[in-house]
Amino acid sequence: WLDKSTIHIVPRWCAFGFLLSLFFLRVYLVQGYFIVAYGLGIYLLNNFIAFLSPLEDPSDQPGLPTTESEGKEFRPFTRRLPEFKFWLACTRGTATCIVMTFFSVFDVPVFWPILLMYFFILFFMTMKRQIMHMYK
Repeated sequence: WLDKSTIHIVPRWCAFGFLLSLFFLRVYLVQGYFIVAYGLGIYLLNNFIAFLSPLEDPSDQPGLPTTESEGKEFRPFTRRLPEFKFWLACTRGTATCIVMTFFSVFDVPVFWPILLMYFFILFFMTMKRQIMHMYK
């Protein structure tokens, strides 16, 4: 069924959004598993950066074309992580985290505001670096 779902982009992402909200609802109702939620956030951030990154880094090559034939060559943007694989990895990660919330061994007591603050700092620093790299 995965092959048949590749053309249905919006329903796939809606299903992922539903799964993600189900996970956060479970974390909210249980009032635990914050370390699992933090791990999922880092995993989703890593996948998002791979989705935004090009397959070949343009900074390895000279910026402007040196010959006329290089200037006319069309190179489409190919992602390091295609959209379908991005969705599949995010969905599998979220489903795994939902299963993890049913086992108390993963409910490690942590002070969640520090984890949240650290995640946002990491997110903004990573996005700033990614945007600056894309700007070049």
